Amino acid sequence: MLGLQAAECESHIAWDIGAGAVSCRIGEELGAVVIRQNYSRLAIDCNRPPGSETSIVELSELTTVPGNVGLSKVQVEARIREIFQPYHDRIAGELDLRQQAGRPTALIAVHSFTPVFNATARPWHVGVLYNRDPRFANILMEFLRCEQGLVVGDNEPYGVTDESDYTLPVHGEQRDLPHVAIEIRQDLIIDDAGQRRWANLFAQLLPQAYQRLLTIR
Repeated sequence: MLGLQAAECESHIAWDIGAGAVSCRIGEELGAVVIRQNYSRLAIDCNRPPGSETSIVELSELTTVPGNVGLSKVQVEARIREIFQPYHDRIAGELDLRQQAGRPTALIAVHSFTPVFNATARPWHVGVLYNRDPRFANILMEFLRCEQGLVVGDNEPYGVTDESDYTLPVHGEQRDLPHVAIEIRQDLIIDDAGQRRWANLFAQLLPQAYQRLLTIR
């Protein structure tokens, strides 16, 4: 794919390891709708604004992505049309249906991050991310910090901005929905046991955080 070796396609540069499995388990436990992107972020990153420097990368960390080098405008637009837009149309459609039905809704984005980035170890077990509205994130961080031994990142290892992110600013903030992004360290969710453990934790804490949020909104 994209001129890469199989090992590169299976590494963290191509996908958020473990995040999809954790999301599906949370969805099963809470009866929540889970919308997953099945294409590699190297084809087009669906959590980046189209046209941004990180939307379709030619270099991911130290790995050149041959299939992304020298793309024409037509080729870029094809990836937006065929991969990016259907994913976000699906999210928007589900949110529209819930709004029309008057159903309580929160938007939760789930990602994963590498234990080491550019030779620097990352100490956090989990990060909680937000942009303009930190209310849901702050409550969730409070609950997570009550869990023994967890190192919780406040907008770490990444922060959310309009330039770097798409899902929360567009589907969460513009709709004034409760929203938060979760980043889990990949070595903690690489296997079934870890995925189950973290899914169980968030299936417990997310409803609690949401109910607390309703009292202050």
